[in-house]
Amino acid sequence: MNHKHNHEELLEHVRTELPTDELLCDLADLYKIFGDTTRVKILFALAKSEMCVCAIAELLGMTQPAISHQLKILKDSNLVGNRRDGKTIYYFLADDHVTTIIANGFEHLIEERNNSK
Repeated sequence: MNHKHNHEELLEHVRTELPTDELLCDLADLYKIFGDTTRVKILFALAKSEMCVCAIAELLGMTQPAISHQLKILKDSNLVGNRRDGKTIYYFLADDHVTTIIANGFEHLIEERNNSK
């Protein structure tokens, strides 16, 4: 009994909804940014308050150059913005989407852990 099913209609539907390879690649690259614990810690800190490099460095127990390097990556990815106040530059989350990405990730982890108990 070989029941061959026809999935052409399904495939056609999915093909029309699938974003371009370029857009999917950009999405994958965005998620790679979240693949670094230091960057995630910085994003969490900035979700609470805008901060200068020296405050973030002190909070995370790291050097200012190390934090500046990670902030550049986050800024280049449009995840954080900054503003100058005199000689001090303050960093903040670029928009609510960044907060949502982090919050959704946490909801997933918490739900997963609660379901595995």
